[in-house]
Amino acid sequence: MKKRVLAAMMAAMMVFSLAGCSGSSDKKADDSKKTEGSKEDAGDDQKEDTAAGKKEAGKEEFEETEIQVFIAASLNTVMTELADKYNEKQPNVKITYNADSSGTLLTQIEEGYECDLFFSAAQKQMDALEKDGLVKDGTRANVLNNQVVVVTLKDSGTKVTGLENLKDAKSIALAGGSVPVGKYTRQALINLGILEKTDEPDAITTQQISEALGGVEISEQDNVSKVLAAVVEGSCEVGTTYYSDTYGYEDDLNILETVSYDLTGNVIYPICQVVNDEADELQAKAAADFYEFILSDEAKTVFDSYYFDTNVER
Repeated sequence: MKKRVLAAMMAAMMVFSLAGCSGSSDKKADDSKKTEGSKEDAGDDQKEDTAAGKKEAGKEEFEETEIQVFIAASLNTVMTELADKYNEKQPNVKITYNADSSGTLLTQIEEGYECDLFFSAAQKQMDALEKDGLVKDGTRANVLNNQVVVVTLKDSGTKVTGLENLKDAKSIALAGGSVPVGKYTRQALINLGILEKTDEPDAITTQQISEALGGVEISEQDNVSKVLAAVVEGSCEVGTTYYSDTYGYEDDLNILETVSYDLTGNVIYPICQVVNDEADELQAKAAADFYEFILSDEAKTVFDSYYFDTNVER
């Protein structure tokens, strides 16, 4: 009898318990559905965050496109390596370089040549481009510093030890005044008292320099790479080029003098994104991405290895 009463009581309690919990069970089922939905939403959000993270890191792979990058001739070797490194991450972005003197490149851009990035060997050309309204707002940045050097072939037997006795050379390879290294060389010769003082050193002609040096033969070149070639090939006894240009020629060249910044001023290389109305959206994004890569720590390490000074204020 007691067992029957106990069983009846337990049955009643179970009915009460089920009745009381039915709403809670429904709520849990609803919550379960919501939780499942939240997981799906969270998954979508996580995918979006991952994609955004890749995009921010410059790892989102672009579709096939091509960008035009105008670079000072002295950057040709290092920028070739940097393009290869960039293409490891962005294989579909073709980087086409136009390497020449900064003055020539400026003229080409002003004449309407298609260009996405301009990497100059001097501030003057970048100033002119900015004045023309062709620099994208907020993209001008100083990247490198360099140094002018006087070089000769090893075992050349030259009497020249540097700029101060440049007149003792049999022949000199010298860049024109519109070429940054040519302007820096002229400025150094002014500061040494070899050339007359002027506010426009780039306007000093090769003939005037030759006369100031006692009539020495000067072969004028239209970019720094051609100056280097004239010395390496032995057609000129000495020449003024950049320290970075001696990379790879250590066994061929002697650096007679590393010209101090007191004589030349800083040799700053600025870069910018150029206003290119012909670029589509994909090309513009790729250009901006390569620009950021050039300013990255990874690129900085490569520049350092090519004898550039990356310790500059941007």
